[in-house]
Amino acid sequence: MVRPGIDVLISDSLHLLDGARVGLVTNHVGVGRNGSSNVELLLGAGVNLTTLLSPEHGFRGLLDQENIGRSVDTATGLPIYSLYGETRTPTHDMLESVDVLVIDLQDIGTRTYTYISTALLAMKAARASNIRAIVLDRPNPIGGLSVQGPIMTPRDTSFVGMLQIPLRHGMTIGELARYGDSELRLGTDLTVIPVDGWQRDMWFDAVGWPWIAPSPNMPNLESATHYPGTVMFEATNLSVGRGTPIAFQVLGAPWLRPAEVVSGLGDLPGVAVSDTTVTPESPTDGKYPGLAIPSIRLRVTDRATYDPIRVATRILVTIYAVHGGDLQIREGRLDRLAGTDAVRGALSGGELEELWSAWDRELDRFRAKRAEFLLYE
Repeated sequence: MVRPGIDVLISDSLHLLDGARVGLVTNHVGVGRNGSSNVELLLGAGVNLTTLLSPEHGFRGLLDQENIGRSVDTATGLPIYSLYGETRTPTHDMLESVDVLVIDLQDIGTRTYTYISTALLAMKAARASNIRAIVLDRPNPIGGLSVQGPIMTPRDTSFVGMLQIPLRHGMTIGELARYGDSELRLGTDLTVIPVDGWQRDMWFDAVGWPWIAPSPNMPNLESATHYPGTVMFEATNLSVGRGTPIAFQVLGAPWLRPAEVVSGLGDLPGVAVSDTTVTPESPTDGKYPGLAIPSIRLRVTDRATYDPIRVATRILVTIYAVHGGDLQIREGRLDRLAGTDAVRGALSGGELEELWSAWDRELDRFRAKRAEFLLYE
């Protein structure tokens, strides 16, 4: 049986919170194995919970907007400070009544997902306020074995990438916290409460809990599996399926000729690619609302051989070859999402096999570097 960090804390490590005023960085996915929220579990265990802080998408995980304001938890009366509003780093005022900052967030295994940035900034604030930080770990939904894609370059550092790690890093949020504390020299008084019973080869559908969408456009594990690659298309004028039940599993636009693109892709290990039509309803990226748009659909057939970043890069290059100027790219955003300008450079005729070989050499060095921060077999 796999138990998340919150359950391990309650059963084995509550002494870490004895006599402390506790702040909690979390959202709706912060639940125990039985489905009870971490707020309920902590209060029920007698913890002096004083402050709540929420990441992108808010405390309830329903918002998809650039600025989220402060609110109050109606169930407990506790203040909820947004870390996706006027500031993304907890301020001294937010932590004034906090002795220990507990962080319980569900990452999805991709560098661009902002919850790890929120965790790192919270750890930095904890160090500045001279308080302890505890990260309650959760599984990497897409497993902890595969490491794929380019390593982020320092010049592409942003809120969608604060660590020089690959797009698919194969680490849990607790491992990333340990790695980031070292790499960024934060000096946090950090404790990670591990997941009990999780192993690196386990995907989310093996842990025995129901999937809770960690953000409005991450509806299921299939979407999370493609996300490390299809997220790059957020920087283009193609829809990634926001406003549909299959976000990040499709790529579409009114001008796209899917069958022609699919025929030019060649063999793609581990994934089936087909043409379809989707109609985004109120998409939060504003792309093609209410229009039935021709699209490319991705379906995983073999997790072990599927590399979503290589596949997405080949699709991007093929779309450019087929459609030319119809494909529009926000260059700076693509570089930040990819973590490098090399993906954009491939559109100028770069050889993909050479690009991937360069990535593989970088990934070998990353695997060796991350080894000391791993917590699971």
